[in-house]
Amino acid sequence: MKIRDRYAPSPTGLQHIGGIRTALFNYLFARANEGKFILRLEDTDRTRSEDCFVQNLYDTFEWLGIKWDEGPDIGGEFAPYIQSERSSLYKKYAQKLLDKGQAYYCFCSSERLEKVRLEREAAKSSETGYDRHCRSIDPIEAAKKAAALNAGEACTVRLKIPLGEHTTFQDHLLGDIEWKNDDVNPDPVLLKSDGFPTYHLANVVDDHLMEITHVLRAQEWLSSTPLHVIMYKAFGWVPPEFCHLPMVMGQDGKKLSKRHGATSIDEFRRQGYLPEALLNYVALLGASYEEGKEIYTLEELAARFSLEKLNKAPAVFDYKKLEWYNGQYIRMKSDDELAKLCLPIAVEAGLFGAVGTEPTPSQMEIFTKAMPLVKERLVFLGEVPEKIAYLFKEPDIPAAEEFIPKKLDLAATAELLRHALELVKPLAEAKDDEQAENLIKAEAEKRGIKLGDLMMPLRVAITGSRISPPLFGSLRILGAECSENRVKNALNSIL
Repeated sequence: MKIRDRYAPSPTGLQHIGGIRTALFNYLFARANEGKFILRLEDTDRTRSEDCFVQNLYDTFEWLGIKWDEGPDIGGEFAPYIQSERSSLYKKYAQKLLDKGQAYYCFCSSERLEKVRLEREAAKSSETGYDRHCRSIDPIEAAKKAAALNAGEACTVRLKIPLGEHTTFQDHLLGDIEWKNDDVNPDPVLLKSDGFPTYHLANVVDDHLMEITHVLRAQEWLSSTPLHVIMYKAFGWVPPEFCHLPMVMGQDGKKLSKRHGATSIDEFRRQGYLPEALLNYVALLGASYEEGKEIYTLEELAARFSLEKLNKAPAVFDYKKLEWYNGQYIRMKSDDELAKLCLPIAVEAGLFGAVGTEPTPSQMEIFTKAMPLVKERLVFLGEVPEKIAYLFKEPDIPAAEEFIPKKLDLAATAELLRHALELVKPLAEAKDDEQAENLIKAEAEKRGIKLGDLMMPLRVAITGSRISPPLFGSLRILGAECSENRVKNALNSIL
């Protein structure tokens, strides 16, 4: 059997972690089995579907580096892959169910349905959903009535749920599932009054016509599966194999949502996460691959993925662990690669002048040289502009107390800065950190000064802060003249 699976989002919002995890698992499963991964847009919700969300989907997956084999933008054997362009198909298949007696016309107005709901509520009835009022209408009479409707009048088509029976299906992760039909949504609408299908009809028809063999989706869709299995049976079709993926939870045990932090992929991008880090971490949410290994390329994940490696227990989204992954992937980048990734963020932050100003060649050289100074300490790409701003603009001189090492006073600190001033040129011209460190250590020993006491006021003078990227590398980038001027300005400020 040739594996065919799909990611079928509704373009009603931004792409988020849960959706990306579903898409990724489908992608990995198809690749692991030399199958096909399909993208289908389920835009039957015409009131909430928007073109901007479709574009967000394309932009997100381009950034992540996940490509589908068939889809709206590239076509395929079963095009179109947008449900709003397949309306005639759904009407055709709704009619097939009507002809087989597996569906019926419903003429209930929204006012009647609301009245029934309120009456049940007043009577504290346990009944929910449609009351099957039109189910008993003679099919021939119902078809005549539907055909005779005037403009402005409308009816729906409802699925006839078999009464008093059970529906069973097998789930790869959860095992055998049995569901009472009495607990299934009573005779749900398949075709709406405007002629558009509901999600359930379109989903089942498309999965069958597109020859989908496996449906991997979130467990929140588990309660819809009995309805879908009933529909497959009504059509006389064999259902695909189902696998309802483990939920993604926050650390409080509740479903991951905005209250836990960023969930849309756009937010993660803005914060400076790398796509490789996000994919690597999301691939581990509810699945295991190889004991003792944590870093995987997309190709390595695809080679190792199988449904048997999924976990039944909900996955907990740990932002700290994701940050760790991001830091690991940042450190794997070359200086040039990291500079290229950080450049748009730096331009937007106004690192090179006004917001949006591109760097000059000399500024770009400094920017690239600064990457080794921050790479080991970065968690997010977005941290770069603030961390290295002192290399592009002389920082404000802090208050005098910021220069003073512990157990020393202002006079002693000024003397340390004078000693440091004599060292700036040789430190800036040292070939590497080792040579610079040996030089300043020797000077500290010669003068009987603690190395930390000598370095701290120099660091503050050069970077404007006690905490900064490595001092020796900063001195080499700034050069002797610029560095000496900063130390002189600092001395003038604190005296």
